[in-house]
Amino acid sequence: MIPRYTPKDMAALWSARRRYEIWLDVELAGCEAMERAGVVPEGTAQKIRGKQPQIDPDRIDEIERTVKHDVIAFLTHVEEQVGEDARWLHRGMTSSDVLDSSLAIQLRDAIDAMMPRLERLLGALAARAREHAHTAMIGRSHGIHAEPITFGLALAGHHAELARGRTRLQVAREEIAVGKIAGAVGTYAHLTPEIEADALGKLGLRPETVATQIVSRDRHAAYFAALGVVAAGIERLATNVRHWQRTEVLEAEEAFTAGQKGSSAMPHKRNPILSENLCGLARVVRMAVLPAMENVALWHERDISHSSVERMIAPDSTATLAFMLERAASLVEGLVVYDQNMRKNLERTGGLFFSEGVLLELVGKGVARQEAYVWVQRNAMRTWKENASFLDGLLADPDVSAKLTAEEIRHCFDMGHVLRHVDAILHRALGS
Repeated sequence: MIPRYTPKDMAALWSARRRYEIWLDVELAGCEAMERAGVVPEGTAQKIRGKQPQIDPDRIDEIERTVKHDVIAFLTHVEEQVGEDARWLHRGMTSSDVLDSSLAIQLRDAIDAMMPRLERLLGALAARAREHAHTAMIGRSHGIHAEPITFGLALAGHHAELARGRTRLQVAREEIAVGKIAGAVGTYAHLTPEIEADALGKLGLRPETVATQIVSRDRHAAYFAALGVVAAGIERLATNVRHWQRTEVLEAEEAFTAGQKGSSAMPHKRNPILSENLCGLARVVRMAVLPAMENVALWHERDISHSSVERMIAPDSTATLAFMLERAASLVEGLVVYDQNMRKNLERTGGLFFSEGVLLELVGKGVARQEAYVWVQRNAMRTWKENASFLDGLLADPDVSAKLTAEEIRHCFDMGHVLRHVDAILHRALGS
């Protein structure tokens, strides 16, 4: 994590202090469950809490430099403050009981922190989609003019994609909220499944179905994949904004605020810097997916190769995606729309985008599809080459006019007919 792209709440969630606080929560939850099971003296956890141990990350680091083990360093630090009652902490547990249960809490809480940001982005997309439900623009495939859409439809497509992303995050949250307090290789040799369920329930977690020394990493792989898909959806939106803002297109652009500078050399520049930034950050979030997948295949009951990876990708990818969601919401909220340029771009090809309608009308009149295609295409190519009117060319074409009346040809150029289902699509995407 770097401060530039890390929201404050995410920095706090992944701070060393917060990590150790959660470790202590896990240890105390386990201690209390063991008290209820009669294997630890009653009141032990309360005594430890009563001594109010203060987490000092620097002291833990100091101890770890000697013991070369982070959980042992943590437990030693707690024991320094608590005294003999600390001997009951970690009874029958292994380090991964603490580490994996704590990581599950952090990953779960990270999604909880992302959700309001995602809801803001979805709300902004929905509002702008409704605002421009009937703002006609050209649709593009391969970057080339295809048939008309509306700007509202374009935004509704992004809304639908990110709404699916919300569902994926909800599923990932459910799947990752799993811990273990099952001992060295998950067999409860010195614990019981009941103690585990009791302790994890207090932490808002469920027990791993079949634990080894760790929680299975397929859960984490699915989690980071879900983050990656959401980031990719934001990148698709940002990529479209970058195209819309191109000088020769200029159908929409990022808000350019008072005092903002676009270039150190060229005072006229208004660059899509937010969108470009989002495209770059999406790569960082997706970067975590492959290592998370590779963490699944650990040796036997576990090895430690996954640990260093997760120390990096967990804070980086969650914090970065949280930042992206905030930035994307601001981008959509402030997006400046030039509907007059959309109309101008629609008209640039002299009505070529109505070609399919003419083709289908000819087919309906009994012309073989491939023959009709040749008739329509030759007029389209003449329009491209001569910058002529597509409609006038069709009206003057003897083959076309032999099958279609002038009125029937002009009817094929009805924008209202082409876009008549827009409201139904928007309703499907956004609801009433």
